[in-house]
Amino acid sequence: MISTKLQALTANAVPSYWVFEYYCKLDEKLSGQDIKITSPFNVGEKNPSFCIYVKGNRYFFKDFSTDKGGNHIEFIKLLHNCDALKAVATMLDDYNEFMQSNYDDRYIESEGRYEVTSYEERQWDSLDAAYWTQFKIASDTLKHYDVRPLESYVMEKDNNPDVKIRKAYIYGYFRSDGQLYKIYQPKSKDNKFIKVKSYIQGTDQLKFDKPNLIICSSLKDIMALSNFGYNAEFVAPDSENIMIPSGSIAMYKDRYKAICTLFDYDEAGIRSADKYKTIYGLNKVILPMSKDLSDSVMDYGIDRTHESLYPLLKEALKK
Repeated sequence: MISTKLQALTANAVPSYWVFEYYCKLDEKLSGQDIKITSPFNVGEKNPSFCIYVKGNRYFFKDFSTDKGGNHIEFIKLLHNCDALKAVATMLDDYNEFMQSNYDDRYIESEGRYEVTSYEERQWDSLDAAYWTQFKIASDTLKHYDVRPLESYVMEKDNNPDVKIRKAYIYGYFRSDGQLYKIYQPKSKDNKFIKVKSYIQGTDQLKFDKPNLIICSSLKDIMALSNFGYNAEFVAPDSENIMIPSGSIAMYKDRYKAICTLFDYDEAGIRSADKYKTIYGLNKVILPMSKDLSDSVMDYGIDRTHESLYPLLKEALKK
C-alpha cells in the first residue's frame, strides 16, 4: 500500500519552486535566487530569455521570447496546453509520485538582489577603439552620450560578500547629471547589461528641434544611427521588453510630427514593435539585415545600411 503521509491534496500544498525545478529539469535547487534559462516554449533558443524569479515566498516566471508569464500553475497550463483544473491535477499527480522517493522541506525566502554600489573609471585604450569603431561610433559620439570606460565595479547584496568585477570591455552609461544608469559588458554572455537606474536612453540629448523621433532598441543603435544625418532625434527604452510609459509617448507626440520604432530584426524585436503599434499607434521599421542596426553597420557599412533603411523610415514617418 502506498503511503499517503506526504500526499499533497491541494494546489497550495505544492511548492512553486518544485514546479520549476521539476518541469524545467533545473540543475540547481531554487532557494530564493532568481535564475535565467533557455525558454521551454522556444526550442532552439540560443540566448536564455526565460526568467524564474521569487516574489514574496512564491516563484513566478517571465518568458521574454514569447512574452508569457505568471505563476507556477500558469506555467503548467502553457507547458501542457491545458486548462487550470487539468494543470493542477497533473501537478498533484507528478508531485505526489516524486515525493514517494524524495523529501524536501525547504522554505523560500527571497534573497536580496545584487546592486551596483561603486565603480572605477579608466582611460580609453586601443581595445575600446577597436570595439566601437567597428560600428562607426567615434569618440565624440561616445562623449556626447556620456559613455565611459570602467576599470571595475562593485556589487553588493544583503548578507553576502561584496563582489568586485574587473575586466576589459566594461562601459558605464551615464546621465548628464553624472548618475550611472547602466553598465554595458559586450563580451559577457550572461550579464551584457546591468541596469542601475530606470532611464529612457537618449533623453538628456533631446533638443526637440527636429520633426521626427525614432525609438531604437538600444543606446548603441542610437549612437550608430546618429551618423546617418537623418532629420530626427532618438531615444531607447531600458530594453525592447520594457514599454516606454504612456505619459512620455504623449509628450513625444506633442513635440514631434512623426514617431516610429526601429527595433531588432528578430522575434523579440518584431513582437515589441507590434506592441508599440497596437498600444500607441506607432509605425514600425524592421531592417532585414543583421540582428540590429549597429550590427548592420558593422556587417554592411553605413552606405549600404542607409540604402536599405532610408525608404523604410521615410514610409514609416510619412504623415
